[in-house]
Amino acid sequence: MSNYIVSARKYRPMTFSSVVGQEALTTTLKNAVKSGKLAHAYLFCGPRGVGKTTCARIFAKAINCENPAEDGEACNQCESCKAFNEGRSMNIFELDAASNNSVDSIKTLMEQTLIPPQNGKYKVFIIDEVHMLSQAAFNAFLKTLEEPPAHVVFILATTEKHKILPTILSRCQIYDFERMTVPRIVNHLKMVAEKEGISYEEQALGVIAEKADGGMRDALSIFDQVTSFCQGNITYKGVIEDLNVLDNDYYFRMVDLALENKVSDIMLLLNQIISKGFDGSGVVQGLATHIRNVMMAKDAQTLPLLETSDEQRQRFQQQAAKCPTPFLYRALRILNECDINYRQSSNKRLLVELTLIRVAQITQPDDDSAGAGRSPKMLKTLFKLITKSPANTVPQVTGSVKTNRKPATPVGAASDAPTTTTQPATATVATAATANAGQPAATATQQPTMVKGPHLKLSSIGMTFQSMLHPEKKKEEASPLDAPEKTTGEDTAKRFTEEELALQWVQMCNRMPQKFVGLASRLKNITPHITDYPNIEAVIDNEIFLSQLNEIKRKICRTMQVTLHNDNIQLTLRLADTATTKKVFTKREVFDNLRKENAAFEKLRVSLGLELS
Repeated sequence: MSNYIVSARKYRPMTFSSVVGQEALTTTLKNAVKSGKLAHAYLFCGPRGVGKTTCARIFAKAINCENPAEDGEACNQCESCKAFNEGRSMNIFELDAASNNSVDSIKTLMEQTLIPPQNGKYKVFIIDEVHMLSQAAFNAFLKTLEEPPAHVVFILATTEKHKILPTILSRCQIYDFERMTVPRIVNHLKMVAEKEGISYEEQALGVIAEKADGGMRDALSIFDQVTSFCQGNITYKGVIEDLNVLDNDYYFRMVDLALENKVSDIMLLLNQIISKGFDGSGVVQGLATHIRNVMMAKDAQTLPLLETSDEQRQRFQQQAAKCPTPFLYRALRILNECDINYRQSSNKRLLVELTLIRVAQITQPDDDSAGAGRSPKMLKTLFKLITKSPANTVPQVTGSVKTNRKPATPVGAASDAPTTTTQPATATVATAATANAGQPAATATQQPTMVKGPHLKLSSIGMTFQSMLHPEKKKEEASPLDAPEKTTGEDTAKRFTEEELALQWVQMCNRMPQKFVGLASRLKNITPHITDYPNIEAVIDNEIFLSQLNEIKRKICRTMQVTLHNDNIQLTLRLADTATTKKVFTKREVFDNLRKENAAFEKLRVSLGLELS
C-alpha cells in the first residue's frame, strides 16, 4: 500500500509528445528549444488540470538538456535530465505564489536570480498561481521580470489571467491552454485502464469525462475513486452511483413524457428523483442541459458541440428527431426562468413542479376545459379568463350597412343590441327584413346599397402608416401613453361597464413605451372602478407611486376617454386608506385557498401526497 501512486502523478507526462490536448503549444515550445530562441518570461494560462505546470517542468528540463533531440525533446540521459527526473536538480525552482505572496518572498527570489547555475545553462523559476501575488509584490517583481540576468527564465502559471497586472502581461510570452474535450479524456482514460488491467464500459468513462469538466487531473482523480468503488470493473451504474450523478435516462423519459403531455407521470418521476437525494435545482439545470444537447443534435453542423460519448450522441439524435424545434426553444426559456427564480423562491419544489407542468403543456392544443385527459390545463385556462374580451366590445357588423335613406326603427334597434360574435352582413339584413315583415311595403323595400365587413384601424393597435414608413421616428415621437386616435363620427358619450374599463386599462399599460415599463407593470396591478358614472377612480397604495401617476394623470384620463368613447370621463387618483389596504395572505392561506378553489390541483395534491413544507 505504501508504494501506491495516484494516477494523476503516475501518468503525469514527462515529454512534450505525451502531453494530451495541447499540440499547438507543445510544438511552439519544442521549436523554441531547437532554435535556441528563448524568451526571458513565459505566462501559461488556462483552467485547472490541463497541463500548465507539467509543460513548465518539461520545458525547463528541455532547455537545460545537454544533448536535446532533433525534435526539441530532452534526452533523459545527460546529468541535467537525470537530476531533474530524480528531483535533485538545483537549476529549477518552483514557488507557490498562493503561500508566498509577500514582498519579502519576491525579494528572496530576486536574490537567487543573481547566482549563476552550477550545472546546466539556465536557472528556471516556475511561479504557480501567480495571480495570488499582492500588489506590492507585483510592483517589486516588475523590474527583475523585464530585465533578468541572461541565465534566468521565468515561467508563470495562472488560472485567472484577468487578475494579473497589464504591466506583467506585457513582459511575458502568453500561452493559453485549452480545456480537454470529452473524447480526448475518454481516450486517455482507456489507455490508463488498459495499462492498469481494469475493465470498463465506454459510457462510464464518458460520465467521468463530463464530470471532470475539461480537466485531465480531475478526470484521473475521479477514475481512481471509481476504480476503488467498482473493484476493477468500471460500469455505468457503478459510476453514477458512486459520483451521485442523475442517470440520463431520467431526462430522456422526462422529455418523452412532456411531448405526450403526461403531467401526472412527470410529477411521479420528479418525486422519484427527489427521493434519491437530488434537489430541484439540479434537476432543472440537468434537464436544461439535456434539452440543449437535444437541440444541438437536430443539426449536423452543431452535432460536434455535444461533449458526450458516441453512444449518448446517438440517443440525442434519436430524441431530436421527435422534438419540434419550437418545443425546445420554449422549454429552454421556461427552465432558464425557473433557474433564475429558484434561489428567491420559498417553496422551491412547487416552483419546479409548475415549471415542469408548463414544459409538458407546450405541445398540448388549446382547450377551454379544466383538464384534457391526463394533462390538466390549469395554467392555460387561467390566462384565457384574463385575456377574453367583453362581449359588447366586438365590432358590430350591422353598423357598417349603409342604405339610401335612414333605416327603419326596428333595424336601428337591432343594430344597437350587443352581440358576442361577428355575423355575416347578409344574415343581419335578412334578420332585419324578417323583423320588418309587418311594416308597410315602403319600409320593407329598403335594401342596402353597399355592405362592408368590420374594419380594423391601425391606430387601434398602436400603429399608423407613418410609423410603418418611418419606424425610426416612433421611439422619438411616442408619447408616454399612445392611445388610439378618435375618428370623426364616433360616439363621444358611449356607456361602458366595469369589465370594459378594466380591459382598456390593461391595454393602455401594454401600449406604454419601454422607458415606462416599471410604471406600467405596477399600473396593471391597480383596478379602476366607476364611482359616479362616467367618472372613474383608482386607489394607489403608495404615496411615491401616486406622485408619479399625477404627472401623467391627464394623459391617462384622455386615453380612457378615447378608448371608451366617452369624453365625459374624469379620473381621480387617491391614496388608499389603511382600512382599505388588501390583506397580505400567508403561504399557508394561499395554499389552502388554491386547494378549495381548484379541484384539479387538490386531486393532484392527494394523488402525489404533497404538503406545504
